[in-house]
Amino acid sequence: MSLEAIQKVAGAEQAARERRAEAAEEAKRIVADAERAGKQLVQDRRARAEQEARAMLADAEAQAEKKAEQTLADHAARCEALKQDARKRLDKAAALIVGRVGNS
Repeated sequence: MSLEAIQKVAGAEQAARERRAEAAEEAKRIVADAERAGKQLVQDRRARAEQEARAMLADAEAQAEKKAEQTLADHAARCEALKQDARKRLDKAAALIVGRVGNS
C-alpha cells in the first residue's frame, strides 16, 4: 500500500472516531434533555393533581358544611314543632295534675 493510501485510511479512521464521539455526545445530550423534560412533566402533573385535589377537597368541605347547616335547620324546626306541641299540652297536663292533687 502506498503512503497516500495509508494516510487516507488513517484519516478516514480518525474521522469515523470523531463522528462516533460526536454521536455519543449528542446521544448523551438527547438523553439528558429527555430526562429533564420528563422530570418537568412529572412535576407539572403532580402540581396540577395536587391543585385538583385541593379543589375537590374544598368542594367536598363546602358541600358537607351546607348539608350540616341544612341538617341543623331541619332539627331546629323539628325541635320548635315539639316545643309548640308541648306548650299546647301544658295546660291540659297542668289541669290533670291539679285534678289529681285536688282529688287526693
